Amino acid sequence: MDVTVADYLVRYPQEVAFGGHDAGTVFDRYHAPDFVMCSDGIELGRERLLAHVRPARKRAKSVRVEVHATLRMADRVAARYTLTADMATGNTIATEIYMFGQLSADGRLQRVDQITRDVSTSQ
Repeated sequence: MDVTVADYLVRYPQEVAFGGHDAGTVFDRYHAPDFVMCSDGIELGRERLLAHVRPARKRAKSVRVEVHATLRMADRVAARYTLTADMATGNTIATEIYMFGQLSADGRLQRVDQITRDVSTSQ
């Protein structure tokens, strides 16, 4: 990964949701072609993740990330962070995320396993 784990966590959601480039182009900048994410036991590949992101461009007004901790050792990364999205409906969704990842030989994320929990104040 050419950027630090913390930079990725902050930059990627902004770029994919609100950037001027196509979501697929942004996705490919940070993720290997065979990227797989297992989030709360559900495996998602590139197409399923992009299908989730594209509508978010219309539903979210803003996204911010508070990085609590990161670690990188060789091709492994880990992080604990909170992603907060302010929605067009007026709701705010906050999610605490524990992420464990593996980098490909070119430094992009190849796999991410994560667990999440809703920490929104309006639960």
